[in-house]
Amino acid sequence: MPTPFRVAISGDFRKADGSPTYPDFDLEPLRNAPGVEMEFLEVANPLRAEQLENFDALILLTHRFNADSVPASGRLAVVARFGVGYDTVDVDACTRAGIALAITPDGVRRPVAVSIITLMLALTGKLMVKDKLTRQASEGFAKRSEHMGVGLVGRTIGSLGIGNIGAELFRLLKPFDMRFIAYDPYADKAMAAELGIELVGLEDVFRRADIISVSCPLTPETHHLVNAERLSLMKPTAYLINTARGPIVDQKALTRILQEGRIAGAGLDVLEQEPPDPDDPILKLDNVILAPHALCWTDQCFAGNGAADVAAVLEVQHGRVPRGVVNRAVLESEAWKRRMAEYRAKFGG
Repeated sequence: MPTPFRVAISGDFRKADGSPTYPDFDLEPLRNAPGVEMEFLEVANPLRAEQLENFDALILLTHRFNADSVPASGRLAVVARFGVGYDTVDVDACTRAGIALAITPDGVRRPVAVSIITLMLALTGKLMVKDKLTRQASEGFAKRSEHMGVGLVGRTIGSLGIGNIGAELFRLLKPFDMRFIAYDPYADKAMAAELGIELVGLEDVFRRADIISVSCPLTPETHHLVNAERLSLMKPTAYLINTARGPIVDQKALTRILQEGRIAGAGLDVLEQEPPDPDDPILKLDNVILAPHALCWTDQCFAGNGAADVAAVLEVQHGRVPRGVVNRAVLESEAWKRRMAEYRAKFGG
């Protein structure tokens, strides 16, 4: 009988009492897959190499996977990250060890794009203010004319990045009759043209957009891409939305801009420090809408992420390349090719 294909599930997928952290993540297809054994790891952050010595695959939630997490056995073939952000994973360490890092773009594409639109509508419609006014009864109703919303027809939305999520955002915004601009040095120009997106320079997005959405990954190049200098280029009536990663925005600079009323407001699902310090001044501002890096968290989002990770793991079990591999160079490594040949021989291609 061949050695089973062993899949590790990071310990943060279970609560202290053993119940699932996210019940919408359906593990039954993995439990029922022929030749597969599944095991939850003990909670450790970052993960320790000895925890992973006898596993072929890892499905990873929020715990870090760094160079010290790579098992010496050389058996681990894939890290399937639950979501699209992979700043918690040492990609170079994975590549050196012949480990593929897979993410779940199909699971988050629509939910995150919807989250951006949710913040855009809440900001331009003054939803938070109007909720507060309503709770003040007649006193609040008397002030409603002082808080006029902003119509979106003909307004310009600019995106920093038009990859998986950014492109989906523009697809969903077609009926809004807005103008589309974006900055993305890696943009698919044909796709941008098809969606009616004008590709412009970075500073042009800040100067021209009425709403700016941050939809790029966090990398050394994008750290504080949104800084004081670029924020100062924005219109006083403009809004900034960030659903990507907090450190892409210089939060101190943004806080100053918001405190001084130099832009109309911001919608942030992510912060530089998560969770924030209780005394962080951005928490005290009424011209920012905040969410705890969870605005896209829906039953459908988590079911989709889970299904994508399970599919990636099962593809590797059968010696096939999964969807969403980040470090494509690993696919040419001898370690990866050897493992895939072994899996095809044991489990069928």
